[in-house]
Amino acid sequence: MPLDPALLAVADRTKGFLPPDEAAALHDAALAAPTGTWLEVGTYCGKSTVHLGAAARAVGASLVTLDHHRGSEENQPGWQWHDPSLVDPHTGRLETLPSLRHTLFDAGLDDVVSVVVGTTQQVAAWWSSPLTLLFLDGNHTEQGAQHDYGVYSPFVVPGGLLAIHDVFEHPEDGGRPPWNVYRRALDSGTWTELGATGSLRVLARR
Repeated sequence: MPLDPALLAVADRTKGFLPPDEAAALHDAALAAPTGTWLEVGTYCGKSTVHLGAAARAVGASLVTLDHHRGSEENQPGWQWHDPSLVDPHTGRLETLPSLRHTLFDAGLDDVVSVVVGTTQQVAAWWSSPLTLLFLDGNHTEQGAQHDYGVYSPFVVPGGLLAIHDVFEHPEDGGRPPWNVYRRALDSGTWTELGATGSLRVLARR
């Protein structure tokens, strides 16, 4: 089931780093995920959140999206993916939460998506809910990526899905941490790969 054209228009105009083919694959994977609680780690302005939120509504799931909304390393001043328009003039720091709020309002997904603002370390201290889908697209440092997988993937129930973004086999194509997480998952024997589209990998818990 393709994303509704009106929602696709919202997603397409939302700032983010998810190519259309990967976004469609993420949406399709989510439609096949069990109902229950889904967790997106790394929200930015909500491009992927629209695709996941629409799927959650379609299947009767609830989506939690987690981000500190201060941007990753590559979003900071002086880095390649810095966007000055997202800097809060009051704090002088990157602030993507207002953009996410606008995206969810435009998409009409406020009733499906719960927004959690905090670091993954903060939330890990109290998170206890089983997950039927986990999308990892947060901090791409080795320490951060490994932390997010190590903390949240054990909550995925058998038959639940794990999606990992920015997985590049060849170092010249992108950073290594998501690839290392992907390999860690496969090598654990806990996951079966279901598909790959661009840099998106989808696995199912055995």
